[in-house]
Amino acid sequence: MRDYYEILGVDRNAAPEDLKKAYRKLAMQYHPDRNPGDKEAESKFKEAAEAYEVLSDPSKRERYNRFGHAGVRNGAGGGAGFHDINDIFSAFSDIFGGTAQGGIFEEFFRGGRTQTRRGGGRRGEALRIQLPLTLEEISEGTDKKIKVRKFVSCETCQGSGAEGGSSGYSTCSTCNGLGEIRQARQTVFGQFVNVQTCPACLGEGQVIQQKCGTCSGEGRVRGEETITVSVPAGVMEGNYLSMRGAGNAGIRGGSPGELRIEIEELPNEDFVRDGLDLYHDCYISFPDAALGTEVEVPTLKGRARIQIDPGTQSGKILRMRGRGLPELNSGRRGDQMIRIHVWTPRILTDKEAALLESLRTSPSFTPAPNMEEDRKSFFSRVKDVFTG
Repeated sequence: MRDYYEILGVDRNAAPEDLKKAYRKLAMQYHPDRNPGDKEAESKFKEAAEAYEVLSDPSKRERYNRFGHAGVRNGAGGGAGFHDINDIFSAFSDIFGGTAQGGIFEEFFRGGRTQTRRGGGRRGEALRIQLPLTLEEISEGTDKKIKVRKFVSCETCQGSGAEGGSSGYSTCSTCNGLGEIRQARQTVFGQFVNVQTCPACLGEGQVIQQKCGTCSGEGRVRGEETITVSVPAGVMEGNYLSMRGAGNAGIRGGSPGELRIEIEELPNEDFVRDGLDLYHDCYISFPDAALGTEVEVPTLKGRARIQIDPGTQSGKILRMRGRGLPELNSGRRGDQMIRIHVWTPRILTDKEAALLESLRTSPSFTPAPNMEEDRKSFFSRVKDVFTG
């Protein structure tokens, strides 16, 4: 599933008005009336509506920024409320001028003006990094300090890109400081205005008189920054955290991009994860299985002792409630499962072999499984662990 900000073509710190403008532009481009019978355009029209529906709602946007699509999957967002095109028109009547057909096309054919961001440089690129976490860190949450290699603001010109700082700029003569070139032409529907970014100043409305010698006019240089990331308990592989303004510095004073921190779960020698539950393989001797014993097993918070009942069979699963992983944004916690394996020795001394030989024909050592119980154990052992 594509990132909602990527769909709208905006940065993660985009203001609500910027989100609305971006959505209007896409809705105008892929509107069904402009693309009759084009299923791909209709799909993109719905995709843009889904993205705007989530990002225009502050609470949904906050959850999406922290946890991605998983943060809004169970809510009203994520496009769940749109069954057809009319649903979109109804939901965003303010965007479409109050009707399914009027407002957006009125603006399109009259050549409505759009604002161009001028004199603010260009936004920095987003960055994506992996953050390895242990199961212990995932269980409790953690603060991690990480070094990020990226573009940082040039100290020589304070990020302006010009010798002498911001005073080293002059108004672009090509666009007269507007940052865009407009060409108007008359059509049967009225005046149509074609707006293009100024090729001389790249939309900034200003040009550098003399470039900074340190950054060659970019206003940024390669560097490194140490940042602290607060990871909530219960994350899992594939989740990500977003930090606004922690990505690459912008060009010539532009706003910095975002930093996307993707969670990587490190392998654990004691546990295998299954959702919120943890599985640990415990090996015991045949005498311990037959007579019963107490064994020590690892947990995420240290060691614990558990009782092994006499006659325990290999493959039995014991459950330690609440010793698993927490669910993200919830008080629920999984369990720790102990899988019992009865160890069969590979090498025996003569004395051990003779002792076992004397027991070979003993009635207690003759296999006599309860077929019904054995069948239940085979098919329902794990189910009983969860429901028992």
